[in-house]
Amino acid sequence: MAEFFRKRQIRIPLFFLSFLGLISALLLLFWHIWIGVIVALLFAIVLIIGWQMEKRIYEETEKHIETLSFRMKHVGEEAFLELPIGILIVDKQWKIDWANPYMSRELECDSLIGEDLFKLSDEFHLLVKQEDNKDQIISLSGKKFKVFYKHQEKLLYFFDITEQTEIETLYNSDRSVIGVLFIDNYDELAQGMDDQTRSQLNSLVTSLVNNWGEGYGIYIKRISSDRFIAVLNESILLELEKTKFAILDDIREATSKLNLALTLSIGVGAGSSSLVELGQLAQSSLDLALGRGGDQVAIKQPSGKVKFFGGKTNPAEKRNRVRARVISHALRDLIQDSDQVFVMGHKLPDMDAIGASVGVRKMAEMNQIDGYVIINFDELDQSVTRLMEEVKSKPQLFERFISPEEALSKLTDRTLLVVVDTHKPSMVIDEKLLNRAEKVVVIDHHRRGEEFISNTMLVYMEPYASSTAELVTELLEYQPKHDKISMLEATAMLAGIIVDTKSFSLRTGSRTFEAASYLRTNGADTVLVQRLLKEDIETYIERSKIVQTVEFFREGIAIGHGEETNPYSQVLIAQTADILLTMKGVSASFVVARKDNGDVGISARSLGDINVQLIMEKLGGGGHLTNAACQIKEGMIDSAIKQLKLAIIEIVEGGQPT
Repeated sequence: MAEFFRKRQIRIPLFFLSFLGLISALLLLFWHIWIGVIVALLFAIVLIIGWQMEKRIYEETEKHIETLSFRMKHVGEEAFLELPIGILIVDKQWKIDWANPYMSRELECDSLIGEDLFKLSDEFHLLVKQEDNKDQIISLSGKKFKVFYKHQEKLLYFFDITEQTEIETLYNSDRSVIGVLFIDNYDELAQGMDDQTRSQLNSLVTSLVNNWGEGYGIYIKRISSDRFIAVLNESILLELEKTKFAILDDIREATSKLNLALTLSIGVGAGSSSLVELGQLAQSSLDLALGRGGDQVAIKQPSGKVKFFGGKTNPAEKRNRVRARVISHALRDLIQDSDQVFVMGHKLPDMDAIGASVGVRKMAEMNQIDGYVIINFDELDQSVTRLMEEVKSKPQLFERFISPEEALSKLTDRTLLVVVDTHKPSMVIDEKLLNRAEKVVVIDHHRRGEEFISNTMLVYMEPYASSTAELVTELLEYQPKHDKISMLEATAMLAGIIVDTKSFSLRTGSRTFEAASYLRTNGADTVLVQRLLKEDIETYIERSKIVQTVEFFREGIAIGHGEETNPYSQVLIAQTADILLTMKGVSASFVVARKDNGDVGISARSLGDINVQLIMEKLGGGGHLTNAACQIKEGMIDSAIKQLKLAIIEIVEGGQPT
């Protein structure tokens, strides 16, 4: 219809003009015949001239339209074939049916027709599986293409973004990075030195750090006796990551020759264009590195993502009585300002979590505030179950153990919640209770991980302590002595220390023995501890079956596993890893087994030469340098062992998994 009127846009006015002329001539004929004839002749002449002009204009218009249509069609074909946009059409078997010349030139092929799309790049598998028409960046022939896939038409568009990607890479590699270097134990070492020795130590450390900085083009400035500031860019940071920050080893080895246990921690802020934010990220990273025991590097992005390097040595025992007293007094004030105190450990609590919980509850009682231990009675291992049987004989103590549901019903705005033996929200017995509590305190001895409880009023984390029970024991010594620790309470705390130190054989410092001595003085029963920690014959046999499966993946690294269809308790998995570590030639042990909840659990142990914490963090877990664990949801044991081996290769051997 539109085409009809377009062709007749001149004919329509002429038609009406002729019609009006004819009517006028007929009217004049009735009035005067000769005048009517003359007018009719004049209108006929005008009409003929008009039709001739209209015909000429119409023919010229048609010719112009035909010429324009031809040119547009030619331009369309030219654009389709010559524009720098790649086009591929594939069939149902993902064979290429057609490719425009640009695509053939870019891939340096005479013809792409008949080629398998997935042979060009495996990345196409992910692209074609997407339900919506999303784009994806794919590498082909050394170039980067942004590819759009149309499902219905089975059509792919390719846009070359190689230059754009190179510019982005150049921009990102040139972005500023700020680092803060901190000498972990400088103050402790410098206290006993004379001026000459201290000066030599300062010169040595400054020389090592400056030489390291000059080698990579880093600007470094010493801003205090134990602190440096470093300015670099992303490309330099990438080079440092490849070397695993070798400066950590250089400092440790150079100072050890002087019989000084000096280590370095580095906090790095990266990924932001704001210098203020970079500085804040660097300080936050340093706090995180120090919270994990020092002698390591933490790199933090604005997104909150953190990467760790180093952490190869056990942190030196350097806490002092002053800090313990300050924390104890701060905790006392928080307790006295609360209407009640709830204490909660991690899921499937062990003796350390229960012992620490009992100790914190006792602190509340010493301050004449009601205290309760939150426990899930359906999730207890054998040793904790035996302890609860003993607690039942003390009704006044047993009534202070409540379920998470009961705690939720008692919770108020003034309730103080103390989380012990973990700092990860996902690990606590009841995360709902943690989210609703207004006042939260964390007491833990594990190295700090990326996941951390937020909005805490007080955090006491000492990764060089043997156990949380040891930390709580020291805090107890500075609480009001309204009530004496009972025999059973002291025994529970001592059992926690014994379990985590493997009977004072691992991670044991002088403060550990002091804490044990304090508990023994207050009536801790070592015989009762041994009775609580006894195991049955069935458990021993199950553990022996896992030991029989052990293979040596690398020299000194033993890996054992349970049966795929047989569930094991977390305690048994951990105990088996401990047993393997006592074997000749084993410096690190890993046990992989199906847990009671269906997940695959991995327990890792080390004598200190290998940082099993970093290995477990690669798999989503955490822990200590010598004691760590993780769990893999909905996985198979064989698959978990493969993931474990890749993590060992990356961390221990410094390689990249293939």
